[in-house]
Amino acid sequence: MKMIILDRDGVINHDSPAFIKSPAEWVPIPGSLEAIARLNQAGYRVVIASNQSGIARELFDMTILNAIHQKMHANAQQVGADIDAIFFCPHAAIDNCDCRKPKAGMFDEIAKRFKISLKGVPTVGDSLRDLQAGFISGCTPYLVLTGKGEKTRETGGLPPGTQVFPDLATMVGALLKVNAAAAHIPI
Repeated sequence: MKMIILDRDGVINHDSPAFIKSPAEWVPIPGSLEAIARLNQAGYRVVIASNQSGIARELFDMTILNAIHQKMHANAQQVGADIDAIFFCPHAAIDNCDCRKPKAGMFDEIAKRFKISLKGVPTVGDSLRDLQAGFISGCTPYLVLTGKGEKTRETGGLPPGTQVFPDLATMVGALLKVNAAAAHIPI
């Protein structure tokens, strides 16, 4: 099974320092949903792993989060994209849970739920904690410069081997190109 794990805010949709608190505030980054469709066409299962501390902060509730995700699914389906699963952490940093990135709890749950090893699974994020959580789990980290990505790159400390791309669409294009080249290598 081919899988890719994406962060949501700043990777698929525009981020906000004030959080994405309603379906109206969820706006896809140009090309991101089409990139997910290309991943689907190449046989990838697309899974989202997202910190959503706005729930713990009482900025929105589960009904609103579900409505945001419903909008995301509907927009994705309009371009032929399918998101297989969404995992999220509703806790604040002070809760010290195991699921909040940079801890690997969400990634462990993804591996358990899909019954796969995450070794080498691409994970895409715009913040250091996204990449750290994936790296700890054996994923191959990719930083996109959308959302907090530029600041993350400037701050440094990226996990070893992190590849950097302007956005999800460019990252997916490079990943699929590498996969196509690898498929034609004689054994």
